[in-house]
Amino acid sequence: MARDPKRDGRKTPRHESTLRRRPAYREELPSILVVCGARNTEPDYVKGLLRAVDNRAVDVRVKICPQDPVSVVRHAVGERTRARGHYSHTWCVLDVDDFTHLGEALRLARAEDIEIALSNPCFELWLLLHFRDHRASVDGFRQALRHLLPHHPGYSKTSDRFDFSHYRETWPEAVDRARALAKAGDEHKENPSTGMWRLVRQIVPAHRQA
Repeated sequence: MARDPKRDGRKTPRHESTLRRRPAYREELPSILVVCGARNTEPDYVKGLLRAVDNRAVDVRVKICPQDPVSVVRHAVGERTRARGHYSHTWCVLDVDDFTHLGEALRLARAEDIEIALSNPCFELWLLLHFRDHRASVDGFRQALRHLLPHHPGYSKTSDRFDFSHYRETWPEAVDRARALAKAGDEHKENPSTGMWRLVRQIVPAHRQA
């Protein structure tokens, strides 16, 4: 004899599988905020690197604040505060150049637990290290540019378009060369030096690192 149906017309129990009801869960990726103190080259480089290495294990947001180092660090603090704990790491990409309040910016960054990728004297040194080792002192942007142009003809700091293809294959060599120039955190004392290698290692997948 067939069983009488339940009052709601179903022969199966009313309860559903807990697996069926449980909402899909996706672990939140570590999120990194990068604030660049220049309008074009630095943010375009970071974005180009992100596309090249395709690290899906991190979420990197790039912001622009083309001002003095103190203002860049303050901007990073503000962005992080507004994000309400979303970012697990916060970086500022800065140059030494001729900025007079760099020390204040570094102190503020330490107090706020913000990492600094500092290039001394300028970001173009980091670009140069993609092509060759360079350990002699560099007297500012113009001299760094003279060293870089033979490897990246037509490079311009003010160009609206930065061609990352020049650097796509050689960032690992730049990391190795930069690490040899100065102890991490001492870039403001050593010319030439750059802390970009530390930021790069954080946003590049582990299997792509030497």
